[in-house]
Parts: sequence; C-alpha cells; structure tokens
Amino acid sequence: MNMTKTAILLAAMTALFMGIGFMIGGEAGAAIAFVIAAGMNVFAYWNSDKMVLRMHGAREVTEREAPNYVRLVQRLAENANLPMPRTYIIETAQPNAFATGRNPENAAVAATTGLLNMLTPEELAGVMAHELAHIKNRDTLTMTVTATLAGAISMLANFAFFFGNNRNNAGGLIGTLGIMILAPMAAALVQMAISRTREYSADQLGAEICGRPMWLASALQRIESGAARIDNEAAERNPATAHMFIINPLHAHKRDSLFSTHPATTNRVAKLKAMAGMSPKEGP
Repeated sequence: MNMTKTAILLAAMTALFMGIGFMIGGEAGAAIAFVIAAGMNVFAYWNSDKMVLRMHGAREVTEREAPNYVRLVQRLAENANLPMPRTYIIETAQPNAFATGRNPENAAVAATTGLLNMLTPEELAGVMAHELAHIKNRDTLTMTVTATLAGAISMLANFAFFFGNNRNNAGGLIGTLGIMILAPMAAALVQMAISRTREYSADQLGAEICGRPMWLASALQRIESGAARIDNEAAERNPATAHMFIINPLHAHKRDSLFSTHPATTNRVAKLKAMAGMSPKEGP
C-alpha cells in the first residue's frame, strides 16, 4: 500500500464520519464530525500502532527476555534489508501474529505466546518473515489506521443511538436506525479496502525472506487449526483489527463469513507450494 492509497482511505473515512455527523446533527453535526475526523486522522497516523498494540495487551520484549524470538526477527530483518523492528509478545494461547507501524523505521512485530509455543523454529521464521514483508511492502500504515478508524466509526454509530429520539436530527428516527445498522457494516467493508492480494504478496515476499516457502505454508495450516479452536479475547473485543493478523483471529466464531479479510488458507498454501516446486497434493 502506498501513500496515495492511504490518503484515499483516510478521505473516505472522513467522508463517512461527516455523513454520520450530518445524519445526527445536520450541517452543524457534519462540521463537528469533520473537525473530529481531521483530528483523528492526524492522531491515527502518529499513534494508531500504539493503540492497536495496547488493545491487544502487547508487551515489548528485548533479547534478554526472549532471545530466540528477538534474534530470529533480527536475522530476518537483515535478510530483508530492513531496520530492526520493535518486538512484542501478546499473552494469548491462540497462535497468531501481526505487524504495525507507519513506516519501516517505526515498525513493530507482535507474536502471541500461543504462536511461540506451538510452532517449530522454522515455522516461526516463516511467520515473522511474512510480517516483515508487510513492513517492507508498507502495508502496515494502512492496516493500522484502518483498524483504528473502523473501530471509531462503529463507536460513532453507537453514539447515534442516544440521539435517536431527536426529531430535529437530519435523518429522524429512521435515519438514526439506518446509521446504527449500516455504519458498522461500512466499518467492516473498510477492512476489505485493503485488498486480500496483500496477503498473497506478503506470503511470496516472506517466503523469499526466510528462503523456505514450505516453512510458511506449514505455519499457516497450524495457525488456522489453532485459531479455529482457541479464542482470542482481545480480538473478539476489537474485531476491526482482525485484518491485521496473519490468520483471522475470529475464526472461532465464524464472524468472517460475510466480510472475510483473508484469502482462504488452502489457496495461500497452494501458492507457496507452487513457489517451492511442489504439487498442491503434496505435503507438508
């Protein structure tokens, strides 16, 4: 994702904010919403990564605290010709990971304890290489800002409930009910504004960074199996961040059936097998 696409996304989110503000309070509401949205855009650019990490209770670790994990990320970052990102651990049994940050110089990677405990060192290398690929492709700014603003839109829609009985609002009761129903759907669709092809691209580059496509293929299958069995409570509380993870953390409750933010794992594995020169029916 380049800066132009990020600007388009932020403009669309601002327009949606203003539309909701107009429905709640007419022209004055739209003006107030514009000021709030402008402030949030600036704040999200500089702070959305910190907010997302905080949402998931991520804890920054050093080489002294997690030597194998940090050294692995450092080695892979060198392979990718990237600055060393900050490394975080999330205390949850569900295996998963994501990357965040407005640019490679201010990036971070986060892995769950479930991921670190469940995967082999080779599989973990594949996963972290995938996350570094997102950083190198500059996906992380759009991913993180989208998560922050999509969540804010849902909150604004809930806020509209308290003004539903105001006969002077622009849309009346029907308009307010429409906001409450459609705005969260729009927030979910925003997650799809980032093309699913970014995952394929990160898979491909990640396989090149770690040098073994099948390490990532095996990891994806293991993570998907774990996500289907183990809840990620922080992700359930903040579903707008689901698209940031390597595998949808909401699989346990099938919330992605309508607005899937990830391509099918079987398709991703098939592409990685093709990179490794294997038949789709072969292992791992």
